Amino acid sequence: MGYHGPMGENAGRASGTHGHDHGHDSFRHSYSKDKAQLVRRLSRIEGQVRGIARMIEREEYCVDILQQTAALRAAVDAVSIMVLEDHVQGCVRTAAERGEADKYVDEVLDVVRRTLGRPVRGAKSAG
Repeated sequence: MGYHGPMGENAGRASGTHGHDHGHDSFRHSYSKDKAQLVRRLSRIEGQVRGIARMIEREEYCVDILQQTAALRAAVDAVSIMVLEDHVQGCVRTAAERGEADKYVDEVLDVVRRTLGRPVRGAKSAG
């Protein structure tokens, strides 16, 4: 399994490398083994979004819409957890074997903090 190096939001886009720091042609994202399942889940999420839009267009009951948005959030969270698990078990583990764990662990913690709405360590607060 390959690993995906830490990168900023736009890192690698201009150069075409997409932030990969692999040095060989056999690079694979750690989520590759779950790719089909991830794509299926994302297709279902697309359907959920379209269904919520239809509910709003039909002016359905607010609570019903809120229940559907909660289900949507849970579905998105499940996809995030799958990708995170694969990243830690593959990419971060590979980085640790290469002696590069610290920057990858920090990257994962920052993403988890953002996901949970917590401030990223070292970021200045607005207040």
